[in-house]
Amino acid sequence: MNNKLRILVVLPMYGGSLPIGEYCAKALSRLGHSVRVFSAQNLYPGYLGIRKLDIAPARAREVEHSFLKFVNQAIWAQIQEQKPSLVLALAQAPIDALTLRKLKREGVASVMWFVEDYKVFNYWKTLAPLYDAFAVIQKQPFLDMLKDIGQERALYLPLAALPEFHKPLKLNPAELKEYGSELSFLGAGYPNRRLAFRGLADRDFKIWGNDWDNETALAKNIQRGGARISAEESVKIYNAAGININLHSSLDASSIAGGGDFVNPRTFELAAIGAFQLTDRRSLTDELFADDELALFDSMDEFYQKLDYFSAHPEKRAEYAAKGRERVLKSHTYELRMETLLDYLRKNIPGFGKELVADNLPEDLPPELAEKIRGLASDLGLAPDARFEDIVAALRREQGELTELETAILFLDEWRKQYSR
Repeated sequence: MNNKLRILVVLPMYGGSLPIGEYCAKALSRLGHSVRVFSAQNLYPGYLGIRKLDIAPARAREVEHSFLKFVNQAIWAQIQEQKPSLVLALAQAPIDALTLRKLKREGVASVMWFVEDYKVFNYWKTLAPLYDAFAVIQKQPFLDMLKDIGQERALYLPLAALPEFHKPLKLNPAELKEYGSELSFLGAGYPNRRLAFRGLADRDFKIWGNDWDNETALAKNIQRGGARISAEESVKIYNAAGININLHSSLDASSIAGGGDFVNPRTFELAAIGAFQLTDRRSLTDELFADDELALFDSMDEFYQKLDYFSAHPEKRAEYAAKGRERVLKSHTYELRMETLLDYLRKNIPGFGKELVADNLPEDLPPELAEKIRGLASDLGLAPDARFEDIVAALRREQGELTELETAILFLDEWRKQYSR
């Protein structure tokens, strides 16, 4: 049986890897590990505020640099408090080289899950060698490129879904009216998508997401003026659509299907929901899904043809959706990805995975109270045998009025701190 670990998940301040990091934290908790999250997104408004100051760009960059130093001080403070066995950073996490070197000196393992395209975002060249391991969503030549710059522990780790979140929903009539349409797309307005979608402007087609500025041909299709969509709303949008278009992003406007390699998170999320999707073929798709689990296209002509075909054949959509969901639940969940990652670290980092010293419930608790606390741990997304300090930490992150049980737990924690000094 694998030992439990203390794990700190460091989120980025913004971007697509932010919800992925939250899914990882939930999955690790479900696996029984003691997990805390550094929520860098809470500091993002301050970072943005620097750009609104009436100072020269060069001085603004200096202030931004100082701000990121402050963020790393906050990360280090949380590390000192938690004393984790592992720091898991998601792409764009604001961990600098100094903090990574301090982790090495302290014997704390670090890994980044770089859930981005290495050809578009190249900051990996500087940071990847400083991590103890580097997980990526692409294969060659990226894995060899990482080895060439000194990162010997690089592993391919494709994206996934969180079944308790990405799931079928029964929407009410108001939600179906707001989110529903024959065709739907959720994502940013990359050049290849603008090109592909202009031919659909007169159909029942809703476009959700940001970065669609100056797109006049699709103006009536773009929802909410191109506002960002929360992860919670995305699940409703996916559930409401007849056909979810899943076109991977590309800066090349000459062809809608760019022939890329990695499979985006939307592919797994849509499949887990049991929603039908029409997606462009990627070089790694066939390793992850069988032919009858995803409806694929390779060209613009095939894209339009299959849209018409599946619009007329809802029974075929249902078949693909059911098989796709079955595949994700079996093979592509975040719990499975986190198990794969931790197994890799145990095998490749000497000394990693030492047993976590138990800190369970205080002794001499009445059995009925202990049972209630265990039930609360599950309600908070923790393992039923979660450590008492992790239950307290999760409670302090919650908002709203405390129940009698929650108040008692926090009181007990304060009492322990006072009398253990």
